[in-house]
Amino acid sequence: MKIAIIGYGRMGHEVEKIALERGHEILLIIDQNDSEKLTPTALAAVDVAIEFTTPETAFENVKKCLEARVPVVSGTTGWNSRMEEIMDYVRTTDGTFFYGSNFSIGVNLFFYINRILARKLNNAGGYSVEIEETHHTKKKDAPSGTAISLANYVANEISELSGWTLLPERQAGKIPVKAIREGDIPGTHSVLFSSAQDDIVLTHRAKSRVGFAVGAVLAAEYSVGRKGFLTMDNLLGLE
Repeated sequence: MKIAIIGYGRMGHEVEKIALERGHEILLIIDQNDSEKLTPTALAAVDVAIEFTTPETAFENVKKCLEARVPVVSGTTGWNSRMEEIMDYVRTTDGTFFYGSNFSIGVNLFFYINRILARKLNNAGGYSVEIEETHHTKKKDAPSGTAISLANYVANEISELSGWTLLPERQAGKIPVKAIREGDIPGTHSVLFSSAQDDIVLTHRAKSRVGFAVGAVLAAEYSVGRKGFLTMDNLLGLE
């Protein structure tokens, strides 16, 4: 595949390394200081784009790829409020948009396990839920997109829950999420299901960013030749 990398920070560099190792070609690299190079002409030469930028720039980056009829994979979090607009662009352009709040294979299986557990505990009743996430100090959004996805997955399975709140704020019927920023931690997420009788704690701990990059490149490979809105559930057969 011929790939465009949009966002050449730490994740962009990891994506480049994994893509080259898997035999792909990097034809276009867009960094934060040369966004004007993201043009239809430049995109016409690539098979797929992989986007890891900022919440402020992700929408326009993805939109430009869709308008250029280029499948785009995005792992930028913190711009969920504009996701419906992008979905409209996917439909009107008959485009391909693969979104993941986290591209780690392990994290997405972690999502799946939490969904199943929440569904079973909803039947049993008597359990509250809390989420804690820890990331490096340079991460700009809080809570993380992964924590938001976790909260939404769990809340969708438990009848008395709807959405989440960021601690110290608490609201009845919403999952409290604690966000910690320290050191150079790639990402740790824990979900606590607690009852009067016991606690169930599920934790995923990333050891490096390599797993995120591998998943993003796999998502790019999966996206070529497909249409519509795609997720890691599609890639892993977890629908």
